[in-house]
Amino acid sequence: MAEADEGVAGHAEAARGRPASTSRQDVARVALDLFARLGYDDTTVDDIAAAVGISRRTFFRYFESKPDVVWGEFDAELGRLRDRLAEAPVSEPMMDVLRRSVIATNRFGAGELDELRIRMVLISSVPTLVAHSAVRYEEWCEVVAGFAAVRLGGRPEDLGPQTLARAALGAAMAAFGCWAADEGVDLEDEVDQAFRLLATGFADPSGAI
Repeated sequence: MAEADEGVAGHAEAARGRPASTSRQDVARVALDLFARLGYDDTTVDDIAAAVGISRRTFFRYFESKPDVVWGEFDAELGRLRDRLAEAPVSEPMMDVLRRSVIATNRFGAGELDELRIRMVLISSVPTLVAHSAVRYEEWCEVVAGFAAVRLGGRPEDLGPQTLARAALGAAMAAFGCWAADEGVDLEDEVDQAFRLLATGFADPSGAI
């Protein structure tokens, strides 16, 4: 009987007007617009659900929490980064692989850049999101440290892999931060230059590594 009730409830929810075409991306797009106009802390999950035309319950089918909306497809991007690092030929220098892989997993279409800038501003300025970002950045470092451990030898938690992972994170954050603050710069160029600076010890950011 409970299963039947659940089915009726689900049908009723669909009948109330959740568009068949509603997607995770649609929910994120509406949420980011609300965050930009009303403020992150002043926008509730109920506000987002109402604006999209879905129930609160349906919102949580798309995202586990409100902070996860801001991080978008981070988990998928992290998976792509892990795959690219693992697939690189062993003959390719480690820092070349890292730079190329980070750039490749952070390419965005022209229509996505405005939303990305909103995401970056929120992540760096809203205290709740700053705290949440520590978990996400640690996941990113784990991927890079795992790759570095294979190249350098030893374990991901050893000093070498950890140093590289956290230095790379700093380079990526600097590039994204500078890009978000200046609409006149290209994101891919900023990431490329930041990782070249890291690889060359700041000796020649425009030259070959």
